[in-house]
Amino acid sequence: MFKIKYRVILFAAVGLMAAGVSNTRIKDIAYVQGVRGQQLIGYGLVVGLNSTGDSQRSTFTLQSVASMLKRFGITVPQNDLRMRNVAAVMVTATAPGFAREGGVVDVVVSSLGDATGLQGGTLLMTPLSGLDGVVYAMAQGPLSVGGIDVVAGGSEVRRNHTAAGRIPGGAILEKPVTNDFSKDWTVFVVLNQSDFTTAMRIVEVINAKFPNAAMAKDGSTIAVSVPQEYRQEGKIIQFISLIEVMEIAPDVVAKVVINERTGTIVIGSNVSILPVAISHGGLNIEIQSTPIISQPNALSQGKTVETNMTTVAAGEDSSQVFAMNGVATVQDVAKALNAMKVSPRDIIAIFQALKEAGALKAELVII
Repeated sequence: MFKIKYRVILFAAVGLMAAGVSNTRIKDIAYVQGVRGQQLIGYGLVVGLNSTGDSQRSTFTLQSVASMLKRFGITVPQNDLRMRNVAAVMVTATAPGFAREGGVVDVVVSSLGDATGLQGGTLLMTPLSGLDGVVYAMAQGPLSVGGIDVVAGGSEVRRNHTAAGRIPGGAILEKPVTNDFSKDWTVFVVLNQSDFTTAMRIVEVINAKFPNAAMAKDGSTIAVSVPQEYRQEGKIIQFISLIEVMEIAPDVVAKVVINERTGTIVIGSNVSILPVAISHGGLNIEIQSTPIISQPNALSQGKTVETNMTTVAAGEDSSQVFAMNGVATVQDVAKALNAMKVSPRDIIAIFQALKEAGALKAELVII
């Protein structure tokens, strides 16, 4: 029986979650290159505000109102405009891939000047253009602001942010969003997170169904040649659909992620620690690793299997710290710390020290 002892000081509880790995669809960890949405932006005016719009200091708002009125045949000198019920805003939206004319998308409206709130306002017709300068949609409609801002008698009550709002379905597409996802009958599957092992597993599962169709270009891109029987109109969509639902077991990098502000610790299933002894206070955490040997039945031609059963116990004393041969997972240590209400700062300090000592077999990320 091998034994490792850890001494830590206890204060408060810490959140803990261990991540596991299981089969997942290719569409959940990758996307087809060329299939993308179109981000849109525009400048507009929100009217109908209750004295919460831009002040006279926002000269661009006055210029915009004067220009708008001139389009309707009304000429008003800019210096004569006095109003607080209009606000200049930036309007943003994202049109999904393959969107066609007549489709609707949600828009986000954000104040550009010194307006104190957009509650109750209505966005006037605003053209939304893409990076190429082409107008893809027109936005208009009443705003939905998820908050309140009331001022009376020198007192103010504010809930959430009132200088921005949304218009569900507020933009109508005037131009389709086209996508080119196939070049020379080759489809490129791109991983959301680059990993050579996961890329090769995708290649293997695709080639198992379509021999010699897939080849990894790098750690994130897999080139898939469309088979002859799918090189017809509409058939390539069926082919991509078959690839999307294939399942693999993605490889996961051993990683410990710590959020120091919230005290949250997320530990990957592949994380482990080498034999090490830690002195950090008055608590002893003892990890015992007991060898278990399984013998095959007589004449079964089986093999002897040796495994280790790990148990964790914690207690407070003043015994000397010592360590012997053995390996424990960091989940075992973290579970014991969590059960004994160790503060997040102490656990962070312990993990940092383990990393510096080279005993933590994982990447340590502090956010």
